[in-house]
Amino acid sequence: MVKKIFAQTYLWILLLLLYSPIVIIVIYSFTEAKVLGNWTGFSTRLYSSLFNTGAHHSLMNALINTITIALLAATVSTLLGSIAAIGIFNLKARSRKAIGFVNSIPILNGDIITGISLFLLFVSLGITQGYTTVVLAHITFCTPYVVLSVLPRLKQMNPNIYEAALDLGATPMQALRKVIIPEIRPGMISGFMLALTLSIDDFAVTVFTIGNQGLETLSTYIYADARKGGLTPELRPLSAIIFVVVLALLIVINYRAGKTKKKD
Repeated sequence: MVKKIFAQTYLWILLLLLYSPIVIIVIYSFTEAKVLGNWTGFSTRLYSSLFNTGAHHSLMNALINTITIALLAATVSTLLGSIAAIGIFNLKARSRKAIGFVNSIPILNGDIITGISLFLLFVSLGITQGYTTVVLAHITFCTPYVVLSVLPRLKQMNPNIYEAALDLGATPMQALRKVIIPEIRPGMISGFMLALTLSIDDFAVTVFTIGNQGLETLSTYIYADARKGGLTPELRPLSAIIFVVVLALLIVINYRAGKTKKKD
């Protein structure tokens, strides 16, 4: 009984520490106060001001850049990571362990090391830094996470299904499209969502590969804004919207996954 109470208390304290900052941001997004923590009455003016592109043109540009980069990076890394996971899964045990170890290095490596490495690579190749280099950098550090998301689904899959499809006359490409991909789709979706979140959240790699052409993402905009002595109040409603959208996507994905399991 004591252990159960202790475990529940610990869980609630952990959840409180994790989500209380988000709750505070959401609450104070409904007030006009410029300083977080100063409540001046309920208002939705910050939300209407956020979408006033004339007043916050640079913020909206940073948001659009962040979303487009994240979508591109997540899509490409999902394709590359899924193909790589299938290839790794079909290797011999020793080779699979070796490639798995190599795949884990970028994940365990510090973001700042990855950022500096990619910066030096682009400079040595003479590639002008900007939108393209940021997308390539995000694909680079997102792909290993997709591999780790897809590999467990491949291990759970019945290997005889693919062989049966080939025996029934399907080409390897048809068997891949109609047998393997449906089996690993949940892992691909999880990998895509993880890559999308990592790309939106990244700062260290972005700041080393963004160049000096005026391109800004949300993370670099917030960093520059904070260095000026404070944060733009409209960042509070923007953070609240991003949180709600991500939460809604997770709920929909988990709901559909639950329905799929019931059907099976």
